[in-house]
Amino acid sequence: MIAVPRLAQPLTVRSITVTDSASSTLPVTGFLRLPKVLSLIPVGRSTWWAGVKSGRYPKPVKLGPRMSAWKAEDVHALIASLGAQ
Repeated sequence: MIAVPRLAQPLTVRSITVTDSASSTLPVTGFLRLPKVLSLIPVGRSTWWAGVKSGRYPKPVKLGPRMSAWKAEDVHALIASLGAQ
């Protein structure tokens, strides 16, 4: 069981629809775990981590000793930059 910290006020999350993924919604703010990121960016796990190490992809935020996630804002920026190429 994962312990989730309690917030003083409820967190409101807005979402947008990503046109590249047919039925996927991507939150505007918050965190995304690796499987969700990889469902949006068509690369494998090892390629993703190599890109993080080289600086091509955004660095994760550690949510726990064995849990990493990416800021939704960083993933939005990455999708926008990849779409511009």
